[in-house]
Amino acid sequence: MASNKINAAVSRQHGKIDIRKGDRVKVLSGKDKGTVGEVLAVQPDRERVTVSGVNIVKRHLKDSSATPQGSQQTQGGIVSSEAPIHVSNVGLVVKDGDGNEVTTRIAHRRDEVTKRRPDGTEYTAYRSVRIARKTGEEI
Repeated sequence: MASNKINAAVSRQHGKIDIRKGDRVKVLSGKDKGTVGEVLAVQPDRERVTVSGVNIVKRHLKDSSATPQGSQQTQGGIVSSEAPIHVSNVGLVVKDGDGNEVTTRIAHRRDEVTKRRPDGTEYTAYRSVRIARKTGEEI
């Protein structure tokens, strides 16, 4: 129960991350500045995203076949993988009307939708839609 309180406090403090898994983003600062990649994972509590081909780190792994309780047999050696970067260092990439890719920020729009209950009656609800600020298109 304590972890739920911590997660709630962290989300209130940091807010919501508008970048989602699968989005194309461009790195705005750091050693991989200018690189465009796809978001592989989002960590909202730490405000970090993992982008394919960006912030590559090398880990030295020990061979696990030597351990008797190792259920997964992994080969030892040097393994390269992506490490997370802060969400403020990336920008969303969308295509404009000419087909060029532009980096933009995200806005939100509330659309009114009609939903139906199991008994057949209809009611009005709202859904939040992400909008690219430069192009005005729905993401």
